Amino acid sequence: MTERLTIRRAEPGDFAAVQAIYASPRAQAGTLQLPFPSLDLWRQRLQTVDPNAHVLLACAGDDVVGQLGLHVSPHPRRRHVAQLGMGVRDDWQGRGVGSALLRAAVELADGWLQLRRIELEVYADNAAAIALYTRAGFVEEGRHRDFAFRDGAYVDALSMARLRPTG
Repeated sequence: MTERLTIRRAEPGDFAAVQAIYASPRAQAGTLQLPFPSLDLWRQRLQTVDPNAHVLLACAGDDVVGQLGLHVSPHPRRRHVAQLGMGVRDDWQGRGVGSALLRAAVELADGWLQLRRIELEVYADNAAAIALYTRAGFVEEGRHRDFAFRDGAYVDALSMARLRPTG
């Protein structure tokens, strides 16, 4: 990592910076985002106040370089569970952005939200992301065949989860 990162909550005015993350080809290929992301879509997502959504940004100075969403289940019997999704701008991948975002999300989940379980899906061919999640305590729980259509072909995804350590 060449520059100090700060993590903060996303604000409605951040929509263009978040849209730029998902406009980058590698970030699209590693997520369920489509090419040509709409500014208006991201404006709406960040203006919607959802008490179950915690959207964090990684910033290098004033530059937004990564985004993570931690979405707590609205179902009463699954309030101890959140779904995680993340994207890092192409020019910042491999520089510690994902690690910083994931560390902040785990601290939020464990220390403040009373979450027991964080779930995610990751493409089976995304070795860097799988390694990141594994280092953070996530384990593979299953494989989804033909999970998504990406760049002309169906790709598999892994289900991974992390349970908060007890004791």
